[in-house]
Amino acid sequence: MEKLLAVKGLVLMAMSITCSLMAGCGAGSDAPPAPLVSISSTQNPLVAQYNVAMGCAGIAMVEFGPDTSYGRSTGWYPIPDGYAPTPILVAGMKASTTYHMRAQSKCTGNVATSGDLTFTTGPLPSLPFPKLTVTRPNPSLSSLESPGIEMITIPTLVLGTPAFFTDRDANPIWYYDVGQGNYPFYFKFLPNGNLIVDVVDPTDSLIREIDLAGNTIREMDIHALEQKMAAAGYDFAPGDYHHDILPLQNGHVIVLTDFAKPFTDLPGYPGTIQVIGDGLIDLDQNWNPVWVWNSFDHLDVNRHLNGLPDWTHGNALVYSPDDGNLLFSMRNQSWVIKIDYSNGAGTGNILWHLGNQGDFALTQEGVPTDEASAWFSDQHFPTLLSQSGRQTTLAIWDNGDGRILDSAGEECVAPGTTPYPLCYSRATIFQVDESAMVANLSWEDQLPYFSVWGGSINQMANGNVEFDINDPDLPPSPNVGSRVQEVTQTSSPQVIWQMDIAAPAYGYRAYRYPSLYNGVTWPF
Repeated sequence: MEKLLAVKGLVLMAMSITCSLMAGCGAGSDAPPAPLVSISSTQNPLVAQYNVAMGCAGIAMVEFGPDTSYGRSTGWYPIPDGYAPTPILVAGMKASTTYHMRAQSKCTGNVATSGDLTFTTGPLPSLPFPKLTVTRPNPSLSSLESPGIEMITIPTLVLGTPAFFTDRDANPIWYYDVGQGNYPFYFKFLPNGNLIVDVVDPTDSLIREIDLAGNTIREMDIHALEQKMAAAGYDFAPGDYHHDILPLQNGHVIVLTDFAKPFTDLPGYPGTIQVIGDGLIDLDQNWNPVWVWNSFDHLDVNRHLNGLPDWTHGNALVYSPDDGNLLFSMRNQSWVIKIDYSNGAGTGNILWHLGNQGDFALTQEGVPTDEASAWFSDQHFPTLLSQSGRQTTLAIWDNGDGRILDSAGEECVAPGTTPYPLCYSRATIFQVDESAMVANLSWEDQLPYFSVWGGSINQMANGNVEFDINDPDLPPSPNVGSRVQEVTQTSSPQVIWQMDIAAPAYGYRAYRYPSLYNGVTWPF
């Protein structure tokens, strides 16, 4: 009993100290008591653990910044009563910098504010972060720059490069070390605020859920998934996780995998060839397979625009919330297809094919056209911008490899090759009308560069468009592996913001997130 009273006394003393630092603490009978707070380090030198304890059950968030104007915040987190400390991970800070932090808490409808504490981040580790250069080519347009931070994925060519985010001045503000000799193929946020990362090494690939401090929550390598698929009686064995993953709000994730199937004496391929196709696997909350899609069941193996064995080469998945179906981008088919997923109860049938030789008539700014070159080719990263019933607006990064130029089927050629026109890449926005089966190319930014592979695109809240020109065949300047641009969505797009990623690093994807916390937007 004496020990309990002593602990209670310490808590009350801490409350008194915190209240003395807080403006207006205890100013009225309805005012909640100030939260008790402290800060500790984590295994990530750019991430702090901010501990909050409250006398009544409620919610709390942390504001932080380089001075007491703060400027950034975490999301809100539930806090129990009884002064049980609850950790909130604070991420989004530059290396070797002192930050001010304070908590905002709610438990009676009113807000209580803690006193100010400071935390100094550590230096960046000796990992192969790429050289990044940010410019703002049109300073007069800088007020139009969209808020948020940059997500950058550097796969394959520079092993050991971490998954990381930067601010818009190219300062790393979060990273995850995937290990020497490995690379992150992709990483995305989950609805619970954690991240999921595809870690690839020379012999294996795995998906791993981590928190913002880099602590592993769970992981599953491709061999474990193969065993689960066999036990459930599915008809293919996944070979690798690759290119993309789709987290869903119900806690499921849909993984994109590849696998091979033997064919004999296909036209142009005498003998037996192992054709590589794609499989989509819906994993439930426990990462058990509950729905699958097999490309060989739904597509013609004799349609191979880039030859065999790499037949479909899927690279992106998008959820269609209005009908619960899936959009799937296949680079080597130059199609985005819609699959009957129906929130896990679908047949897997292809509902339509978007692209050249697909199911839609094409218009450009509302004018019908039969120009095959207006379609995308070897595309990446379709992004759903809006949806209303059977009307969907998609942004698509059009790499342009093998672009069909005319009705005779002539293809563009890479720079330095003759005699046909050169390939080029575009940022595009298509309005897809599923009722009339018409796709309208409503906006494009045709670039003087040819992005050979990779790339991404998205539309900002203010209407600007950001895209990643990855691996330009003729770099815009020496040693540029990727160029990321934010431009106005106008008939003559103006560059607002630009980031160059120095070779030999190549940005498979680079695009803007509002912040590191769901539902929060950082202005800087």
